[in-house]
Amino acid sequence: MAEVKPIRNEQDLTNALQRIQKLSQAESRTPEHDEREILSALVEQYQNKTGRDALPNPIAAIESHMEQNGMTPRDLIPIIGSRSKVSAVLSGNRSITMPMARALHQHLGIPAEILLQEPTTASIKSASSTDWKKFPLREMAKHMWIEGGPGLNERPEELLKDLIDRAGGPEVADVLYRKNDQSRTNAKTNPYALTAWCWQVLAQANQRNFADEYHRSADPSDLLVEVARLSPAIDGPKRAVAFLAEHGIPVETVHHLNRTHLDGAALQLKDGRPVIGLTLRYDRLDNFWFTLLHELAHVALHMDDPDRTYVDDLMLTDVGDETEKAADALAQDQDSLIPPAEWAASEVNVNPSPMAVIALAQQIGVHPALVAGRARREYRNFRLLSQFVGTGTVQKQFGF
Repeated sequence: MAEVKPIRNEQDLTNALQRIQKLSQAESRTPEHDEREILSALVEQYQNKTGRDALPNPIAAIESHMEQNGMTPRDLIPIIGSRSKVSAVLSGNRSITMPMARALHQHLGIPAEILLQEPTTASIKSASSTDWKKFPLREMAKHMWIEGGPGLNERPEELLKDLIDRAGGPEVADVLYRKNDQSRTNAKTNPYALTAWCWQVLAQANQRNFADEYHRSADPSDLLVEVARLSPAIDGPKRAVAFLAEHGIPVETVHHLNRTHLDGAALQLKDGRPVIGLTLRYDRLDNFWFTLLHELAHVALHMDDPDRTYVDDLMLTDVGDETEKAADALAQDQDSLIPPAEWAASEVNVNPSPMAVIALAQQIGVHPALVAGRARREYRNFRLLSQFVGTGTVQKQFGF
């Protein structure tokens, strides 16, 4: 009988369930059968202690097995089917199909009942059913989103409802709870941290006095072109934010919280005004401009529905949702920024050298970071052209 250890966390639980599955055919009165019985009792004890009847997250189970066995995502390609499928499954953007589950069970030994769970969404049902203590209160207090000090954990509902009021009230807050298939979120995202971040974006926007109303352009690309043309300036990011404010679109820079895995979001205030939120978690010009333009594309294309919000982890590249593809296209591929004909004719398309990047950027009137960022995504090489991405130049413009 193998050494049996206590179950102290979710990874221990996953490991125990995998071992129980492997011992499912053990004969009675054998060491293997005894081990299975002990592990089953430990699993039941852990679930009773934590009040947790649900099985471990299937993606967490896969990642746990990979870590224990020194595997990389490439090793899953023969099992799942292709690099894009592996990326989509591990990021939570693609459900595990029956054939995938069968193959993963056969090759990795992960119990089928774990793999075939109904997918969960990074959302909370409603404010009325919220467990207020699950919010990252200390981290929020550290950023001064809520009042800190002694007794923080004794009055979470009071503190968070104050934030909700500043964000626009329960009606606005509840929109963020609703299932949103357009969310481009990492499977590891903490829904409470994500929701808190969105509330803070709205609260900050409500504190500002915007005299100008937002008027949606007849041609969505017009606004993106004007913003992109501000990029060559040293203080281009600040100019872009000021320009959008003049056009009735507040842009709020808000520190990301642990386990939000977030670059930006397109939200709406109570009066219907669009709001763009940015985390600036990657302090680089290429990331700033692509994130801002991606969220602005959502504003231009998709903000007719008052119940719709968009939260984006733009490191997730294999995204099947049509709204995300459209926003990506408007933010980087279409005539608004780098005309397809000019990109195709440019040397950057075949040989992304520094001189080629500078030449194309000057030709179309944008910062080289936009061209370099496009090339880095096209080639899936984020070490490429690093001299152009402006590391360490964005956060300081916004007092981070």
